[in-house]
Parts: sequence; C-alpha cells; structure tokens
Amino acid sequence: QVQLVESGGGLVQAGGSLTLSCAASGRAFSTVGIGWFRQAPGKEREFVAAISWSGGTTYYADSTKGRFTISRENAKKTVYLQMNSLKPEDTGVYYCAGSKYMVVVGPTIGEYDYWGQGTQVTVSS
Repeated sequence: QVQLVESGGGLVQAGGSLTLSCAASGRAFSTVGIGWFRQAPGKEREFVAAISWSGGTTYYADSTKGRFTISRENAKKTVYLQMNSLKPEDTGVYYCAGSKYMVVVGPTIGEYDYWGQGTQVTVSS
C-alpha cells in the first residue's frame, strides 16, 4: 500500500509560483504512476498533471500545459508540481494520487487507487 502526503500549498498572488510536494511511503512507489488533481469549491475534481513510474512520460491538462511541470525523485519517494504564472482560476485543493499497478497514468480518476489529503492553493488577483 502507498500513503501520500501533500505539502507546499499556500497563498500567492497572480503571476507567482509555488511548488507542491507529494511524499510517499510504501515500497511500490517507484514502480507506479502518480498524478495531481485539484478541486475548486463547488466544482468537480479535475486532472492537472501525471507522470509515469520512471518520469519518462508526462501528461498535462490543457489549462496547465506550459505553466506547470511535474517531476519525481524515486530515491526520495517524492513527486513535485512546479506551478508558474499562477492564475486565480488555479485556486483549489490539490491532491496527489497514485496507481496500485499502472506504470503510466493519465487524466482518468478511475486509474488511481491512493489519494492524499490535499493541500490548499489560493491565487489572489
């Protein structure tokens, strides 16, 4: 089993940057894909970015492509989400999620088996 803990959220002005971290426990971390999702108040959870087990394949939502970068350090069991040029519409609770078996994951929530508790990101205008 994998347990995920997010950190790095906070309040930032539009145009600013934040880096989120997702720290994992469990032996299987380095062999499975990890994704980031976010949920704004009153809205459904939406896909942000995902990375394969090796880091060789990444996916981004159209809304985050070119501004966000997902990366991972398997030796540290950590996945990062570097967020630049933040906009007020990026506000929400950000969750990292892991697959139990899949080495490459994408935007479908059903691909993920483990979820962190979330970290709040607020972008002021």
